[in-house]
Amino acid sequence: MQYIVLAYDGADEKATDRRLTVRDEHLKSVERRFKTGEHMYGAAILDDSGKMVGSMMVVNYSSSEDLNKWLKDEPYVVGGVWQKIEIKPCKVAPIFMELYN
Repeated sequence: MQYIVLAYDGADEKATDRRLTVRDEHLKSVERRFKTGEHMYGAAILDDSGKMVGSMMVVNYSSSEDLNKWLKDEPYVVGGVWQKIEIKPCKVAPIFMELYN
């Protein structure tokens, strides 16, 4: 099942430092999961000045339990970067799914 994940960083003064501290680990994790088909695509959410303040991802997990297992290990969760996470089931349009076949 596919999910949209909207994850928002904390707004405190150390939020950017936490993001940058674990960013490489997060990107390596995304790359591994992209290769297995679990992560389809994503983007940083920016504020009006262009500063990263969150993340948007479309992921593909067989169940919400598997999705939650990923979140328990996600560097941005473990590192305290993401402070608010919204998850919604979705269905990626077939034309975009051709990229994964």
